Amino acid sequence: MEKEHLQIILEDMNGKFDLILEGHVGLRQAIDDLDKRTTERFDLVDPKFEALNKKIDNVDQRLSDRIDSVEKRIDGVEKSLSDRIDGVEKSLGSKIDAIATDLSAHRADTEAHTIYRVRET
Repeated sequence: MEKEHLQIILEDMNGKFDLILEGHVGLRQAIDDLDKRTTERFDLVDPKFEALNKKIDNVDQRLSDRIDSVEKRIDGVEKSLSDRIDGVEKSLGSKIDAIATDLSAHRADTEAHTIYRVRET
């Protein structure tokens, strides 16, 4: 009886081990399937990321080029305005000097005539 009882217990244990092994096989298959699907999705997503990175790099380059262009234009406008201001300063300086000379000559002429009295106010 003990031997039969032991055999029954061993058969029961073998059945349980078989169930565990079947469970492991099922889990292994599920893990392999998940790995395959995940790898396939990454294979689909990776080129999309690369395309987005290229687009971002292109936009970055275009913006950098446009900023450089705007900076050059601003530098050109700044130089042009500076040159015009310098020209206006020279022109006005010459005109002011000419007016000062004329005014000085007019004053000297006015003071030379005693009829006119020049008073400073």
